[in-house]
Amino acid sequence: MSMPRPLPDPSTANSVWIETEPAGVEENLALDEAILDELHGESPEESSAPAASGESVGGPAASRCVRLWTPSETVVVVGSSSRLDEEVDRDACRRLGARIVRRPSGGATVVLGPGCVVYSVVERLSADMPSIDRLHERFLAPLCAALGRRGIAAVRRGTSDLVVGDRKFSGNSLRVKKRAVLYHGTFLDAFDLSLIDSLLPHPPREPDYRGSRPHRDFLTNVGLGPGRIREVVGEAFDAASVSGWFPAARVESLLASRYRRADWTERL
Repeated sequence: MSMPRPLPDPSTANSVWIETEPAGVEENLALDEAILDELHGESPEESSAPAASGESVGGPAASRCVRLWTPSETVVVVGSSSRLDEEVDRDACRRLGARIVRRPSGGATVVLGPGCVVYSVVERLSADMPSIDRLHERFLAPLCAALGRRGIAAVRRGTSDLVVGDRKFSGNSLRVKKRAVLYHGTFLDAFDLSLIDSLLPHPPREPDYRGSRPHRDFLTNVGLGPGRIREVVGEAFDAASVSGWFPAARVESLLASRYRRADWTERL
């Protein structure tokens, strides 16, 4: 049996920080997927989001794109394969004015809003397709290390949670293509955690370490502030250079075909 080829060390990737931050949740989700398409190297014929004139297929020269964004409203974000009626209290969402959107990656439903910081990393894959567990370890280990250097004793638990003690402050998910991967997650930083109890029922699936605890006893804020979270993410993924690159045509196409369409959100 041949041994799996090792993934490159994260510190050796050619990283760029994408400074552009669209205004809305749907726009940010579309940007994540558009960057994934670009770094995957899809032609306009392969992708649902065609490249605009002057946009090069394959995106920037960097092999990794890193960015942060901060939600300005409370939104329920379901995973690509999540079933709405199992994971979302729709009546509560209507009552509290929380919109529901669907992201391109897997995993369970989350609530975003002011006090959350969302990070995204899109990276080209040059090796054979790694296992999902190895990908989680690849992206979460450097985050834990960078947090540790700031006095936050974060560890990975479950499939892709970051926790302090036995309380989760970051959930993470991914979407993998043959030549690129999107990895993104949320830092609960100064979020109103009571909103999660209000908008989401107890999840249909949970990691063993949760022990059936309700949201209020399972989650915590990390309390670093957006500036220090940016330092953590930038350090973890060696994203020192900055770019304003934005694949506008792909983003607009994805918004029109998915993220602004009720049939995309309601499909499960």
